[in-house]
Amino acid sequence: MAVMAIPQRSAAPAEPVIRRRTPTRVLGLVACAAVVALLCFLSLAVGARVTPLHAVWDSIVAYDPNNTDHLVIRELRLPRTILGVLVGATLGLAGAVMQGVTRNPLADPGILGVNAGASLMVVVGISAFGVTSILGYVWFAFAGAAVASTIVYSVAALGREGATPVKLALSGAAISAAFGALTSAMLLLDQATFDQFRFWSVGSLSGRDMTVVVQIAPFLIAGCLLALCLGRVLNTLSLGEDVARGLGANVFFSRAISAAAVVLLCGAATAACGPIGFVGLTIPHVARMVVGPDYRWVLPYSMVMAPILLLSADIVGRVIARPGELQVAIVTAFLGAPVFIALVRRKKLAEL
Repeated sequence: MAVMAIPQRSAAPAEPVIRRRTPTRVLGLVACAAVVALLCFLSLAVGARVTPLHAVWDSIVAYDPNNTDHLVIRELRLPRTILGVLVGATLGLAGAVMQGVTRNPLADPGILGVNAGASLMVVVGISAFGVTSILGYVWFAFAGAAVASTIVYSVAALGREGATPVKLALSGAAISAAFGALTSAMLLLDQATFDQFRFWSVGSLSGRDMTVVVQIAPFLIAGCLLALCLGRVLNTLSLGEDVARGLGANVFFSRAISAAAVVLLCGAATAACGPIGFVGLTIPHVARMVVGPDYRWVLPYSMVMAPILLLSADIVGRVIARPGELQVAIVTAFLGAPVFIALVRRKKLAEL
């Protein structure tokens, strides 16, 4: 009985998935950047004083120092808008790097004690050394962030299992509580330090002029550039220590570079605006939902999505409490917490 041979269909050389997705991801970045640009325009136009939309453009291309609207926009709203973009990008990248290097979906500058360490050292700078400028704050914030990161990781690394995500979260909570108690004790004993610190500790973009932007921008930009170079490193670390070593990666060096980026990002952002939460915690998860677990895309998406949240929170804070305003850290908590809860409740939450 003759058997008919069914010819096998030769598989056509399919284009790699990454090549098909790249144009879409690039368009997504462009769309996010366009949203940031729109929010920047709104940030310049919205405030306690009603400003015509045409005055915003005129204040940029044809600035008139005798025009009150131009003066308000250039002297008050432009610095906080620029700072909102830079600090938002910084916090988004810091959260993504921390979640990648620790393999912990709850990693955040606030949860892992980095903000608490920076705040404590800023209080020490104000109380013991009489520091009053942002440029002075930043060095103490760097030191506090580095000390907090080192202690949290060292405590979590004790034991056989090493620094697991759960142990990192627990040690971060413990260190945050300890540093917070020390900060409160120092403030209660020194009224002058408390008066100066309380305006900074709320977490706000207001009250910062262009001098602050110029002083802090080099640190923020340097931290962002360093973080953006860590995509391949974080992809390797996400496979686990044993696999990373098998692929030839220097795990200790990779973590050290990532920690340096986190300290630079969190220290500069905290020194500039005070502790701002939920941005670094929520945005990386949103980025992973859009582009998947590849940190070569998670990092740039986190960088452009985080300013959207921070600028939106700043604008909302100015609108809902006229003629006053709610500080941006308060609004990010209201906006970021429900989003993060919704992400956690999803069954297909992107894994690290």
